[in-house]
Amino acid sequence: MSLEVARKAVAIVGTGYVADLYMRSRDLHPDIEVVGAFDIREGRLAAFCRHWGLRPFASLAEVLDALPGEGIVLNLTNPDAHYAVTRASLEAGRHVYSEKPLAMDLAQAQDLVNLARSRGRLLGGAPCSYLSEAAQTLAAATRAGVCGPVRLVYAELDDGYIPQAPHQKWLSESGAPWPYENEMRTGCTLEHAGYVLSWLVAMFGSIHSITAFSAATIDKGLEGGCTVPDMSIGILKFRAGQVVRLTCSIVAPHDHRLLMTGDKGTLEVRDTWDNSAKVRFRRRFVMRRRLMEAPLPRRIRLAEGPARRRARRRGSASMDFLLGAEEMFRFLHEGDTNRCDDRLALHVTEAALHLQNAGEASETYMMQTACDPLPALGWAQKLR
Repeated sequence: MSLEVARKAVAIVGTGYVADLYMRSRDLHPDIEVVGAFDIREGRLAAFCRHWGLRPFASLAEVLDALPGEGIVLNLTNPDAHYAVTRASLEAGRHVYSEKPLAMDLAQAQDLVNLARSRGRLLGGAPCSYLSEAAQTLAAATRAGVCGPVRLVYAELDDGYIPQAPHQKWLSESGAPWPYENEMRTGCTLEHAGYVLSWLVAMFGSIHSITAFSAATIDKGLEGGCTVPDMSIGILKFRAGQVVRLTCSIVAPHDHRLLMTGDKGTLEVRDTWDNSAKVRFRRRFVMRRRLMEAPLPRRIRLAEGPARRRARRRGSASMDFLLGAEEMFRFLHEGDTNRCDDRLALHVTEAALHLQNAGEASETYMMQTACDPLPALGWAQKLR
C-alpha cells in the first residue's frame, strides 16, 4: 500500500451551512485530514476557514491540484452546481463524494457515473446515514427475519411548517445561514427523500416502480413565488416484493418515523435522522378474539456496535456526515465491497427526482437504474 493511498485526505468545495456539519463530524474521524476548502463567495470561505483553521484555496483548480491522487473531493455546493463541480473533479482524476442529489436530472447523474467509471474513480453520494448504527441494526433485523418477511413499509419525512419556523436564526457554527430560498427552490423531496430511500435500497435492493403525487400547497414567502412541490407521496414497489409508502413535506408536523410490517409483527425507528436511534420490534399476537401488536416493544440490538463514538445532535439531526467518505477510504485501502458506490447514489437520485417532479398526473414510473442490496458492515453481522 502506498503512502498516498493510506492517507485519508479530503478537500471541501462549498462552505455553506452543511459544510460545518461535515467538519464537526471530523471529531469522530480524527484520521481524516481536511487539506483545505474553496467557495466562490470569498467572505464565506474566509469565515469558514478561520473558524476551522483550514487553508482557503483561490479556485477549484487549486483545490484539485493540492489534493492527493487518492484523496476525495467533498462536493458540498448548492444542488445546481453539483454536476459541474463533480464533473470537473472527476476529469482531474479525483474521487468525489457529493451532497444530494448527484445532479438535477437523471441524464446528468448518469453522465457522472459513466465518467467516474471510465476514469477509474469512485463516486459516492449523500446521504450516508444507511451506514449508521440505527440503519445497520434495522437491516440486520430484516435479514434475521425478526418481523418475518417485510410486506409493507410506511416512511415519513415531514419537517413541520417550515415557512413559519424561525429559520432566519438558524446559523451554522461558522456563521452560515440556513439556505432557506435554495432549499425551497430545490424542493424538500429532492433534499430529503434520500434519507429513507438509501436505507431501503441498501436493505432491499432495486426499486421496480414508483407511483407518486407532488404539489405546491403553501406560500413559501419568496419573491416571485415558488411553485416547487413542498409535499410528495410515493408508492414504491421493490423488485424483491416490498411495498413502501413514502411521504415528504415541509407542511405536516415533524415526523421522521419508519415502520416496517411483516408476518410476525412490526419493526420501528422513530427518527431516521438519528444515527443511534433505537430499533423496536412489536410482536403480533391474538388475545381472546382480538389481533394486536405488543404494547411493550422489544429493543433490537447488534451483538457489537461501531467502534466510533456516537454523533451528537446538531440542529434537527444527530448524524455523522463523514460515514460515506470513511467507507470510500476503507474500500480504497481494503478493496473488497464499496458500500458507498455510484450504483446506490444513482438509484437514489433517480427515485428522488421522480418523487419530486411527479406532479399531479400520478402515472406509474418504471425505474431505469438498479442497485443490489448492500452487505452488512463488519460490526453489524449479528444481533444479540
